[in-house]
Amino acid sequence: MRLIKNKIEHNGSGAVTLCPEEPEDMWHAYNLIRPSDILRASAIRRVTTTQDTGSTTSSRVHLTLEIRVKNLDFDPQSSQLHISGQILNETAHTKIGQFHTLDLELNRNFTLEKQNETGSDGEGVGWDSIAIEMLKDAVDESGKRRAEAIAVVMQEGLAHICFIGQFQTILKQKVEMSVPRKRQGGGDHDKGMNKFYRVTLDTLLRQMDFNTSTTSGSNNDEVRPVLLASPGFVAAGFQKFIQSEATSTPGLRRLLNSTVVVHSANGYLNSLSEVLQSPAVKSLLSDTKYARETKLMDDFLDQLRKETNKATYGPREVESAVDQGAVGRGGGILIMSNRLFRSQDIAERKRWVSLVDRVRDVEGGEVRILSSDHESGKRLDGLGGIAALLTFPIIEDLDSEEEA
Repeated sequence: MRLIKNKIEHNGSGAVTLCPEEPEDMWHAYNLIRPSDILRASAIRRVTTTQDTGSTTSSRVHLTLEIRVKNLDFDPQSSQLHISGQILNETAHTKIGQFHTLDLELNRNFTLEKQNETGSDGEGVGWDSIAIEMLKDAVDESGKRRAEAIAVVMQEGLAHICFIGQFQTILKQKVEMSVPRKRQGGGDHDKGMNKFYRVTLDTLLRQMDFNTSTTSGSNNDEVRPVLLASPGFVAAGFQKFIQSEATSTPGLRRLLNSTVVVHSANGYLNSLSEVLQSPAVKSLLSDTKYARETKLMDDFLDQLRKETNKATYGPREVESAVDQGAVGRGGGILIMSNRLFRSQDIAERKRWVSLVDRVRDVEGGEVRILSSDHESGKRLDGLGGIAALLTFPIIEDLDSEEEA
């Protein structure tokens, strides 16, 4: 995401103009935009005109519309974001109060305004600390943000090509073909597998935008790690197929140098979490944001298993630990799912923002917000979306029954 203009005031009100450049930027926009925000973007609206003769003509006109957001609809697989709301600016073809749905598009600017005030609907939290942090995550100042790794989870006749980004894992393409069964003395199976490998490789190179030219191997054209996973020997066979193709296409050797073969239970997406937990993959991705988040959750669950009383989870339990000063300087880490900050309840969002600000600014602890679209974030969501590693052991308050 490219930041075009920033006009955020000290009181939390203000607007930013952004330009989404990658599909993952739509995910960032989905997290930034909230109901009651004001969104300004270009739109196409169908206009029907009635002639004096009674006949009607329909045409599509390009407009710049400003709406107060009511609902958001995000499709993570296609990275499409649709925002609906009431129109705030009158044009020759629209009236104030009409409803319209804006479709955000890549490489097309949009302006997002947040107001730090309470309107008639009781909403308007402005640019709080979490929104500012999300904005920083969204803006790619280096212009080099991209997927941290690529996974091909496969079995005979089936392959799922996934991009593992900094904040989400996206299924980019599914390859499905019919492969003849293996029979003694028959070569149809081998021919079918070679055809399957060929289609999978072509699809992978297209999705990676991989240049097979031998002259493109500069340091600026570094190949991302490619994980090949399957039950049996399908992934290993695919790697051998790439090796055979590299004899006639030397540029593929750069791809081979970044591949690692690991085992998976099957060729479906539910095996991806197993693949990412394998020691070979953890070592390969050790410097990525994904790996750091995975290690954090592993450390937290390890403390739970050891029953050291230095790990807790759940809203009431974590807030109690913060009240006791156990999530502060010396190793305290507050772990939260970004799903909590998408709550439609303004009071609920303010509750979590206040907790984050207290741990970070008052207690001196660390705050880690995990993406609910990554495996580590999904594990955290299973624990209520909030957990904490503590600086010292605490015993949970057992007086709740008496209070009840």
